[in-house]
Amino acid sequence: MTETITQPSADVRALDRLVGTWKVTGGAEGTVRYEWMPGRFFLLQHVELIQFGQPVTGMEVIGNLRPFGEPAGADVASRFYDSMGNTLDYVYELTGDTLTIWGGAKGSPAYYRGTFSADGTTVTGEWVYPGGGGYPSTMTRI
Repeated sequence: MTETITQPSADVRALDRLVGTWKVTGGAEGTVRYEWMPGRFFLLQHVELIQFGQPVTGMEVIGNLRPFGEPAGADVASRFYDSMGNTLDYVYELTGDTLTIWGGAKGSPAYYRGTFSADGTTVTGEWVYPGGGGYPSTMTRI
């Protein structure tokens, strides 16, 4: 029998701070918008950016994975789908005012780490890539 889950995990609920529309500046420029799917088990991100001179348009579904007949996973995982046919997996973690988004699995050497401002209107951080690269990225609520 599949366990009945009556509410999203605390780790998913913590991402409520992201809900809204944000202007993104830094290595990628444009807007992202976060909204809850009905039930609030999954946060949806709508992306319209220019990165390295290329448009990046896509959608991300963020939440605890719960495969058929299995318990919910502990990590807040996501999959990003873009208009070029790419699918990218991430793991989100929000601890205090620090948001970390790992590329692939939690603990990956590719990640974003940003900090919410005291009033919650900006998140300032940087994408870090293994072997160098990466770029600063700031989101400002609009």
